[in-house]
Amino acid sequence: MFIDIFLKSFELKKNNEAIIWNDNTYYYQDIINKINYFKNELKKNNIQPGTVISIDGSFSPSVIALMFALIENQCIILPIYKINSSLKNQFYGIAGVEIECFFKNDKLVLNSRNKIVNHNLIKILKKKKHPGLILFSSGSSGKPKAAIHDFSLLLDKFSVKRPTYRTLNFLLFDHWGGLNTMFHVLANQGTLILTDDRTSENICNLIAKYKIELLPTSPTFLNLMLVSESYKKYNLESLKIISYGTEPMPKTILKKFTEIFPNIKMQQTYGLIEIGVLRTKSESNDSLWLKLGGEGIETRVVDDILQIKSNSTMLGYLNAPNPFTSDGWFITQDKVQEKNGFFKILGRESDIINVGGEKVYPTEIEAVIHQMNEVLEVTVYGMPNSILGNIVCAKIRLIADQDHNIFKIKLKEFCKSKLKKFMIPIKIIFDDKQQYNYRFKKIKNLNNEL
Repeated sequence: MFIDIFLKSFELKKNNEAIIWNDNTYYYQDIINKINYFKNELKKNNIQPGTVISIDGSFSPSVIALMFALIENQCIILPIYKINSSLKNQFYGIAGVEIECFFKNDKLVLNSRNKIVNHNLIKILKKKKHPGLILFSSGSSGKPKAAIHDFSLLLDKFSVKRPTYRTLNFLLFDHWGGLNTMFHVLANQGTLILTDDRTSENICNLIAKYKIELLPTSPTFLNLMLVSESYKKYNLESLKIISYGTEPMPKTILKKFTEIFPNIKMQQTYGLIEIGVLRTKSESNDSLWLKLGGEGIETRVVDDILQIKSNSTMLGYLNAPNPFTSDGWFITQDKVQEKNGFFKILGRESDIINVGGEKVYPTEIEAVIHQMNEVLEVTVYGMPNSILGNIVCAKIRLIADQDHNIFKIKLKEFCKSKLKKFMIPIKIIFDDKQQYNYRFKKIKNLNNEL
């Protein structure tokens, strides 16, 4: 019922490559067989419709097939990936997980938690007899929020056929970007290449080895790829499109990438765990302006903040206040500029630094500092100041060790020629620790490293 559009699509191309995983090829018929196997396993283990169930794992043929089987069984699914046991238990408690499942040597293990589900939004899904999806935000800028969706609404958009490519599923299993890629490729009978090794070396190797055409990723990863220069070791001529999202793209990194790869289309994406992934169109290859749209999508800007109304918007949060306006618009908290139907995402309102009444966007300063060849990563943030309200601070990870005092002087001189005085970092901290989380997304809240 809920996955019919996928099963019909799989049947049409049952002898085509569906998934490449661990150097093994799985055809669409293999995926059909696995879905049927897990349907029987759910029945044998008496997993009832409406059960809140977690899947602890990463993308694999078995994990993907199990997710399809759980959707068809009207379960409410919490995907999780590589988090510590303390945080996992917090997530389980917020979501009301009744059964946790994982794979051991590719064999399904089910553990009952005997959790009584009380949240009203979960009760709504159970009453509708619809499958659900619970996604936690990355926590890169604060406490992770749990968004709950009617899964059937998220899947509706995949009934419209789209072009597809040999695609590397770089984004993660607990992230709607990763799930969206997976559903899109399989709904359109494409080939999905899976990996759990997201080093730039391995990603470039896989692109060359499997003639990958589409790489969906993050600006943080693209920066690491540029700095490592691993792309120089491999033939990446098959790559047609790089789509990037999950965080603002520094203009400097985009410019470098388009200069090195002039024949690759750079496509900015936009999505949130609360609304799913929107269809986008970049103004040009090296532009950060984009159009937002798609079936059932409306946008408006109120006080420079983007608001969205969508058919696939979440039901709400399980652990946070209602983020909708009285007339049903989701407040994204993203500051934007508008130009001829295009938007430029400036960053979250909470990230803006107020220096003596002047608004400072961290991404603007980060883009300038990224121009310095010595810099591997930089995170700009505000610190309270009794006179100015806030001062601009920069946490920097250098490519190679060097005298910090000398580099501070060099950085400030460099910034003077490119930034207004109030935008130049006052406090500069050096740290060898990576500034991104397991989703390859910049950690904005430096005390939260989920």
